[in-house]
Formats: sequence, structure tokens, C-alpha cells
Amino acid sequence: MLMLTNCMNKTATKEKGAAIDYTVDKFADIEVLRYEVPDFDSLSLQQKQLLYHLSEAALMGRDILFDQNNRFNLAVRRALESIYRDYTGDRNDDQFKALETYLKQIWFANGMHHHYAEDKFTPAFTKDFFVQCINNEDLAKLPLRTGQSVEQWLQEITPVIFDPDVMPKRTVQSGDGDILLASSNNYYEGGVTQKEAETFYAKMKTPNDSTPISYGLNSRLSKESGKLVEKVWKIGGLYSQAIEKIVSELQKATQFAENDKQKFVIEKLIDYYQTGDLKTFDTYAILWVGDIDSQVDFINGFTETYGDPLGLKASWESVVNFKNISATKRAKIISENAQWFEDNSPIAPCFKKKEVTGVSAKVITVVMLGGDCYPATPIGINLPNANWIRERYGSKSVTIENITEAYDKASEGNGFREEFVQSSKELDLIKKYGVITDNLHTDLHECLGHASGILLPGVDPDILGAYSSTLEEARADLFALYYLADNKLIELGLLDNSEAYKAEYYKYVMNGLMTQLVRIQPGKNVEEAHMRNRQMIAKWVYEKGQPENVISFEKKNSKTYVKINDYQKLRKLFGELLKEVQRIKSEGDFDAGKQLVEDYGVKIDNTLHGEILERYAKLNLAPYKGFVNPVMKEIKNDKGEIIDITLDYTEEYPAQMLRYSKDYSFLPTYN
Repeated sequence: MLMLTNCMNKTATKEKGAAIDYTVDKFADIEVLRYEVPDFDSLSLQQKQLLYHLSEAALMGRDILFDQNNRFNLAVRRALESIYRDYTGDRNDDQFKALETYLKQIWFANGMHHHYAEDKFTPAFTKDFFVQCINNEDLAKLPLRTGQSVEQWLQEITPVIFDPDVMPKRTVQSGDGDILLASSNNYYEGGVTQKEAETFYAKMKTPNDSTPISYGLNSRLSKESGKLVEKVWKIGGLYSQAIEKIVSELQKATQFAENDKQKFVIEKLIDYYQTGDLKTFDTYAILWVGDIDSQVDFINGFTETYGDPLGLKASWESVVNFKNISATKRAKIISENAQWFEDNSPIAPCFKKKEVTGVSAKVITVVMLGGDCYPATPIGINLPNANWIRERYGSKSVTIENITEAYDKASEGNGFREEFVQSSKELDLIKKYGVITDNLHTDLHECLGHASGILLPGVDPDILGAYSSTLEEARADLFALYYLADNKLIELGLLDNSEAYKAEYYKYVMNGLMTQLVRIQPGKNVEEAHMRNRQMIAKWVYEKGQPENVISFEKKNSKTYVKINDYQKLRKLFGELLKEVQRIKSEGDFDAGKQLVEDYGVKIDNTLHGEILERYAKLNLAPYKGFVNPVMKEIKNDKGEIIDITLDYTEEYPAQMLRYSKDYSFLPTYN
């Protein structure tokens, strides 16, 4: 069991049976935590060695994500790290402390733009201070281009850091303008327009293809001399230096595979990295879905497409884990009843799966996080993303329980619930059932929500474009919310109280309508797909429930609270919205999807927002949280033989980031 402390920058130690110090660092709007890895010591040496090499592979691709997020990220990070290590002035000086905070933000966000808000960070140190620091650096340590002088480099890089109008947003996913040209990520280069990219990939597709390839998933689209060219991320292609290191560790991992099926999965992933062939990727995904018996599991590769405005290109990520056998019993019950949930869903019959295939669910314990899952990480995952693979072969769904436990511990006693929850009745429900209903929501979301429904024949799976991620997350959330209040969960023994679901309903609506706004700066819109999804759902059910006063805003002592007046009618509204979102996805109704997201998911009530920010500021909390990884160490005997793998929980946040930059940085600064 983890123990929460409020101490900052305090060394964490972990002996067997001892608690670890919990909070690692706090800066800007971020709190960095530790997560524990229960039951690691109970694994066999073979499993630990497998986890070790998969974990090394999870760290080898770190630079890929930095470069994907912006073409200057590696240059800025490396320059700032050099200053941070070498600075000989007063390290408590306001200018240096501001530079330190800015660097910590860049580490956390894997680049210069906020990981959720998408806006470029504003440094609190001056350009003159930065220039002075750069001029004091050893020339050999600076990330200069070939033949470039320091002065020329500064002319290129200072606007990127200090000018708010240069590359202001990492990813723009809505609006009527060209969302590719408005975004500053590095998935497209050379001035590729939205129309050009859409036309380029549309020409690759075969009409009515029953096994469509995820075109564009693992490449950068570049315009060179007026011609569009794909630069594939593979060995011998773009990012080869890092991918070679990933593959080397994967090859070592095959020696410790638990069974032949798992070994074939790893070998097929290696094949994909070597060729960049997307058909091979599909084969790998099918093999990965079929490996349900291994205790150790992992994700490694170009997976999620949230960062691409067009929802085509995937960021690099990795999660290394092993099955929590006891907790998986809960997820297994859900997956074994998948057909019942699909049959009784409120969506139209023509959009339902006639036969739910291959749905597997488990609760996992994370050992190592990498790429786009680090330092901020999801609490649940459902893959693969290809609809046809999900329909034919099924999907894997996981709930990451040691991460959800860490988040829960971090919230204990911080005053947040007491400040924003409407009454003691809801508080008591949340305290009693909040954790289990959170976990069940994640189980249902990942295991069944993402796995439910079908596309109608001929519907392009990419047709929803920039709105695809928000609508898909909404579909899965609505599925989970609808069924949390179903007596089936009582019948299956997953809940022991028919009122328990109200804890999650209240938290979800309160978060969507109010409290997630603490993450948004004044005057800004909601940008991130998951946040848009939550606001869209909450605002829609609030508006549609107005005639019957299903949800209301109440004032107490000049403070605004959410009040749910009729939970059963709220459930019905969740079902109605689920029906519509599934229709939008199944039919590929882009216009309706866009209108739903833009009308309910993007804009913010500025008056309410101001109040929420003022109340939240008094709590002195950080709205975003992430993690440092444990350090895995090989233990050898006198003969040099590995006799154990251990976990060290003592590494601090800056030390980990600097070590990763030293030991796992393989890409050139400019790619």
C-alpha cells in the first residue's frame, strides 16, 4: 500500500514491506508522483528479465515523441539541459528557477507545448538571460546545425521559445481553417495543406475494402519540390537510430518469452519495425490480440492518433506490464458477458455486433511507461484501433490499477471534493463507492465501450477526421455510464449496492460541467479530445434534461454546485446520446459529429470558469499529474550471471529526465 505524503523533493526509499514517499515534485500546474509495482517480487526470474528488456525498449524511443511533437523540441530540450547541468551562477536566482520550471514543463509534455491544453509554454525567464546562458556554453554542447554559428542558431531558436505567435499550438483539431497549417507538430512538413494530405491518403484507399490498411500511421508526410513524399518510421528510414535500439532490446526479450505465442508477437513487431509495412503491423496486431494467456504484456510502437489533426498518424508510446491476477477476475466477468451488454445496448439494432468476438479484459500492473504514456499516462487502454480487426479478432482491454490507486492516494485529504461536491450525501457516496465505480467505468469503457458497435459497409473509418478521437472517447464513456446503473452489475456481483453508480454519475457530470475547467487557462477553449468528450456529454445531458430539471446548478454562499435531481432520467439521457454518437460513427456522419463536438465540447462559460479557477487556486493543488518510473536494476553474482531484477524507487524527477536524455537519446537534433 502506498502512503501519501505532502513532502516535496524528498528521497523515496523502498524496502520490502515499507511504504514509499509519494510526491516527487510540483511545479507550474504539474504534480509528479511515484507509482508502486505490487507483486513484482513474486514473478519468476524469466518474467523479470522479459520485463527488463521490454522496459529498456520502452525507453529507447523517447526522442521520437519529442521530435513528433515539434521539429525544434530536441534542440530546445538539449540546449536547456546543457544550461541546467552547467550553470555556475546562483541557482536560486529567479531567472534560473524560471528556466528550471520551463525545462521541467518540457520534460513532462515531451516538448514545448502543454500535453493537454496544446498551447506553447510561456517562459518566465527573459530572452537576454537565455542568450547569455547559451553564450557561456561550450560550443560543442550546443545543438547547432552543421555549419551554423551560435548567433545564427539563436536567431532561429529564440522566436520558437519566446514569440507567442510562432508555433502557438501543437495540434489544432477544430475550426474552419486549415488545421494542418495551424498545427506545429511534426507529422507534416514543407507546408502540406489539409486538402493535400486528405487527397493523398484518399487515393490510397480501396473502396469497400474489408481489411483497410491504416495508411499514414507510421510516416511523416513531406512536401518536397512540390511533390508529396512519405518518410516512413522504420529501420533504414526516419527515426532509424532509435528504432534500431528498440529492436535490439526486443530481440533480447524474445529469449525470455513466456511461450511461443508471445515470442511470435515480439518477432512480428520486430519485422514491422524493420520493414515499416502496415500489413505486417496488422498481422502483429492480430497476433497481439490473440496472446491472452501470457502474464507479461506490453505495448510498443506507433499507436494512438490523438496528436494528428487528421487522426491518421500515430505517436510513439510504450507500456510494459503484467497481469494483476486477482483483480482481473472483475474484468473477466465483464468480458465474458460482452454479448449481453451489446444485445441490450440502447443503440439501433443495425449498428450492433451480431456476434461479439475476442473481447478480452484484464487488470494490469505497470512496470515501465514510455513515449506518449509518460510521464502522464492513461488509466485504461483498448487496442487495436483498426475496426476490422476488432470486429473479426476482438480487442484487448486493460485497466491500470496501480496507476488508478496512485491517483486515488494523491487525492486523499486535499480538500478538492469538499470544495466542489454539492452535499454530504454525494460526498459519502463518493467516499464509499468512488474507487470501485471509477474502476468499473474504466473496465466498461475500455473492454466493451470501444469494442461495441459496427461501421456500416463502405464507411471510411477515417471519415470523422479531427473529431474522430473525441467522438470515439464519448462513445466508450457513454457505454460505461449507461451500464454502471444497470442491475446487471449487481447480478454479476460487480457492485453490491444499487445506488453505487450515483458516485460515478455525480463525479462525471461535475467534472464535465465544472471541475475539469481548472485545467484551462482563462479565455481558452477546450482542446484535448478526452476533455472535449467529457464536456460534450455533460453539457448535452444538462441541456436536454432542462425541461424535467434532471441536472441543475445550485448556489450556496455564492458558490456554484452541480445537483443531479433525477439519476434514472440522467441514465436515459446517456443512452440517448450513446445512440446518436454510435449512429454518427456507424454512418460516418461527419457534419453531425462536428456539430455535436463544436456545440457542446469546445466553448467555455467564462463566468463559471473564473469562479472555478478562483476556488481551486485556494486549494494549492496541481490539476495535472504524472509519474516517474522505478529504476530497474540487474543483480549479478560473482560470475556475472543475472540472478535477480530489482526496482529502485529513489530516483527524483530531474535526475530521471537527465538520465533518460543521456542514456536513451539516439536521434540527431534535426530529423
